Amino acid sequence: MTTLTERDFTLLRDALGPLRDREQLAERLLASSLKHSFDPEKELDWDAPFEDGKWFWPPELVSLYDTPLWRRMGEEQRQDLARHEAASLASLGIWFEIILMQLLVRHIYDKSLTSHHVRYALTEIADECRHSMMFAKLIRKGGTPDYPVPRIYHNLARILKTVSTTPGSFAATLLGEEILDWMQRLTFPDERVQTLVRGVTRIHVVEEARHVRYAREELRRQMVTAPRWEQEFTRLSCGEAARVFSVCFVNPKVYENVGLDRREAVAQVRASGHRREVMQTGAKRLTDFLDDIGVLRGPGRALWRSSGLLA
Repeated sequence: MTTLTERDFTLLRDALGPLRDREQLAERLLASSLKHSFDPEKELDWDAPFEDGKWFWPPELVSLYDTPLWRRMGEEQRQDLARHEAASLASLGIWFEIILMQLLVRHIYDKSLTSHHVRYALTEIADECRHSMMFAKLIRKGGTPDYPVPRIYHNLARILKTVSTTPGSFAATLLGEEILDWMQRLTFPDERVQTLVRGVTRIHVVEEARHVRYAREELRRQMVTAPRWEQEFTRLSCGEAARVFSVCFVNPKVYENVGLDRREAVAQVRASGHRREVMQTGAKRLTDFLDDIGVLRGPGRALWRSSGLLA
């Protein structure tokens, strides 16, 4: 006998087609988590020294790459900048993951605690705890300071965590995960990069693939079922999150810490066609998806354009 819930489910579809059953998807993700989860403390050799002459981040992904300032820098200073930018990105990743963990806890608070959907959310929270500790340990190992986001955005995130709706939470999750994921997929097979950094990015890529799948399917569902006001609020909040993300992506203190003029470096990054192409290419898979499901509309789309992430 077909229940009302099952009949209703067959009606849930968007521009990408029918939505997948939430419980079946979570069950598959749980099974994948059992097979492909890692303990960074055991998987990575934290005691091995860094290799001379290797990068901490692929040079093409360093913010100043192919700028006039980059061409004036020596190889050692370029590699030092890559080391500090890797620490800046790891710091940004920790900030995002702490926000994400709180949003996930809010999401499951009123849901059945024995459902596969909730069990997978708890599994993802455990993943993110390990990732945050892994990134923090990499920063310490690399010998750089950590690079927190500016205080204004740190405090704005407090508001986000309080007022964010469910679709807004998952849209912000994807923003924080997918662009860094694209960069890390270029990093872990790159033999020019330090072995430890490659190991960290490999673990993150494998486990984040499940997180992205979970967030994408839930955001699709929310953009179909949420009331109109919530959909509109999601479009605006997602656009503002994209603007903040692009501002915070690399902490400008990295330039000072490698002996560069901060103002000159920031100006050259903003004017760099290569950097703009890197960021838009990294965001394209996400922006195409958000466009398909109706997130990139109205004033929110203008915010995305102002962020530099949308061509």
